[in-house]
Amino acid sequence: MDEEKLKRLRARYEDKDAFDADDPQIVAAAAAIRSPTGKRSLPYSGIPTFLGLPQADSLDDLDIAVVGLPMDLGVSNRSGARLGPRAVRNVERIGPYHPTFRNVPQSLVRAADVGDVPFRSRYSLEQSLNDIEDYYRVLKSRGIRPLSVGGDHSVTYPILKALGKDAPVALIHIDAHCDTMGTYDGSKFHHGGPFRLAVLDGVLDPERTIQIGIRGASNMFWEFSHVSGMTVIYMEDFMRLGVTGVVEKAREVVGDAPVYISVDVDGFDPAYAPGTGTPEVGGIVPREGLALLRGLKGLQIIGADVVEVAPEYDPTTNTSQLAAQLLFEEFALMAQSRPNR
Repeated sequence: MDEEKLKRLRARYEDKDAFDADDPQIVAAAAAIRSPTGKRSLPYSGIPTFLGLPQADSLDDLDIAVVGLPMDLGVSNRSGARLGPRAVRNVERIGPYHPTFRNVPQSLVRAADVGDVPFRSRYSLEQSLNDIEDYYRVLKSRGIRPLSVGGDHSVTYPILKALGKDAPVALIHIDAHCDTMGTYDGSKFHHGGPFRLAVLDGVLDPERTIQIGIRGASNMFWEFSHVSGMTVIYMEDFMRLGVTGVVEKAREVVGDAPVYISVDVDGFDPAYAPGTGTPEVGGIVPREGLALLRGLKGLQIIGADVVEVAPEYDPTTNTSQLAAQLLFEEFALMAQSRPNR
């Protein structure tokens, strides 16, 4: 090894700590992470919140609120997604530095974990959906963008009802299923139909909606997606277009409209996300999903969610780890596109 080079390296780094760097972006990120004492909090200690964000009982002075939706009364197959928010909050190996955007997203916005929606009943699906809508209408009225973790996918319907109350919103939806099914076993409220209901209620613009990763035997139920004007990217299309092509298509469909992002973990192959109620073989792999989300930087994102994490079917915690990373990606996107307040 070059002795002069070694001397220079020793002079520059020998007595430096983990946070010392010359790159101004790294310096800024380190300043956002370091505590006044120069130490980071222990990631395995204290009350778990998503990303170690402050735990807040109040909605005062927030840009983004992380909200748990522990409700799975709308599932058609395996229950258990009610435990998803707790499992995702327990994942500590996420962030706070974003390696692609090269910043600490939580330093760009005022964000907190505000806990879970207070449900009045553990038995009534319709009452629970009303509780969600009421809670998110308060968030919208205060200019707070929600970052949500479910729960089954029926929870996205009342969120869209609240956020799209004044004007229909656009949607980027990653899933194995379009979730535009009609009445099922006597109920129109279930996790297979939230986006049909949202369109019919006038809160979701189908022509500015793209659904990505669709596959499986349930494809026979998605006529509404096509007839209403949604763009459906089946897995065969995904493989043909590649991530770059899908990102371009998503940006084209959404345009400059206010957009909501909804990710069902069953959009990912069950090799990586077994902990879900309706797994479908042949899905997206994590690196594709992360690249897809990162390609959406700059869109006007009004909220986002990750749903259908059922930890009892997740013996390796793969699904919870993936869900937490996806939620962090959504959080990072929302932090980049923060509106003026």
